[in-house]
Amino acid sequence: MELFVDNEAAQEALGARLAHARPHGCVVYLQGPLGAGKTTFVRGFLRQLGHTGVVKSPTYTLVENYQYSNLSIYHLDLYRLADPEELEYVGVREFSASDTVCLIEWPECGAHFLPAPDIVIVLQYVQTGRRIVIEARTALGMDVLARF
Repeated sequence: MELFVDNEAAQEALGARLAHARPHGCVVYLQGPLGAGKTTFVRGFLRQLGHTGVVKSPTYTLVENYQYSNLSIYHLDLYRLADPEELEYVGVREFSASDTVCLIEWPECGAHFLPAPDIVIVLQYVQTGRRIVIEARTALGMDVLARF
């Protein structure tokens, strides 16, 4: 699936659509250059679920955890990850549970230590907007995109 957005609000709306379509558990990789809007997408996702606080990129903490009733959401930013093995210390094995949504920015920095993605989202600059390519990688991911 390929989409184009021309502002931050439209990008947040896409994140909200994904939150609405998602099952209780899935792994989403968010890829793109610095400033492309990966955290903006996550903010829309979290706001759809009722989060009203600030959504910041966990660049220095690596992971932020959000709880919504019986759902855990992990937002990871691996841009500054020094060694992929560090993911063992943040409990990366918990992230593929059926009641967990994992949104991972810069997944290429955690190669071989992350759960496989159900969905990969690539954000790219296009003039003043963004080109967003969403690809399902599993049957679960295909189901989510069908509801998207």
